[in-house]
Amino acid sequence: MDKLRAMEVFVATVDAGSFAAAAEALDLSAVMVGKHIRALEDQLGARLLERTTRRHALTEIGAAYLERCRDVLASVHTADGVAESLRAMPQGVLRVTAPVAYGAHRLTPVIGDYIAAYPQVKVDLVLNDRVVDLAEEGFDCGIRSGAAVDERLIARPLALARMFAVASPAWVARHGQPKHPSDLEAFALLGFAAWGPNHSWRFTRGGQTVHVPVRGPLTTNNGQALLAAAIAGVGVIVQADALLGPALSSGQVVQLLPEWELPTRQVHIMRLPEARPSAKLRTFVDFVVERLA
Repeated sequence: MDKLRAMEVFVATVDAGSFAAAAEALDLSAVMVGKHIRALEDQLGARLLERTTRRHALTEIGAAYLERCRDVLASVHTADGVAESLRAMPQGVLRVTAPVAYGAHRLTPVIGDYIAAYPQVKVDLVLNDRVVDLAEEGFDCGIRSGAAVDERLIARPLALARMFAVASPAWVARHGQPKHPSDLEAFALLGFAAWGPNHSWRFTRGGQTVHVPVRGPLTTNNGQALLAAAIAGVGVIVQADALLGPALSSGQVVQLLPEWELPTRQVHIMRLPEARPSAKLRTFVDFVVERLA
């Protein structure tokens, strides 16, 4: 038995004055109204209504129970109102995850604008270069890059991430600008752990494609660490424009093989498939798509 529903039927029966009137008000049969009342009485072990041929009168227990039922139902309606208010107005804590470089350089400025527009929302941003399970780890949404899209999630595309091969000016001064991707095989190529142990860089120009196996003295799971190694002259790295943009602009690194292209990576903002997402989640996703698509 749905006890809350039975309480609603009991209160409606008292207010309407009869099973038939309550049945009409609730769009139920009179028989079903009677079943709800009897189910409550059986559970309580006491009669709530004295039934006569003409009317139903509350017993002493029924009168006391009626007031408590009204209190309970009022609390439920209040709770429903609070939930609806939270759903309608962006407020509360929003947990977001993103890759380190993208989160630091692209997403964080957008979050700053978002919380200025919606000051009742607090964003908890967690940066991590591994693939995060949104549901398992309690995130509302996340940024992911790469071709694979989790079909269990709702994904909206953002701008493509462009990839560049870069090294420090000191490295170029020592080794010279490579003229062809195959020239890189003679140098220290630094690996990104998230791309797997046998990763190759794929360079294209026109109809020509060259794969360069990444075999070098350093592999790390953090793009910032890779960039720091490249700036220090340890070797050559391939990373996305979100990370490399400031370092390229300042001259800390220079692009290698600019006439060759590396694959772009699709970026998505992902969320769990709620039929009615909260206002904070809905507005945040729309805000990010508007700024970063």
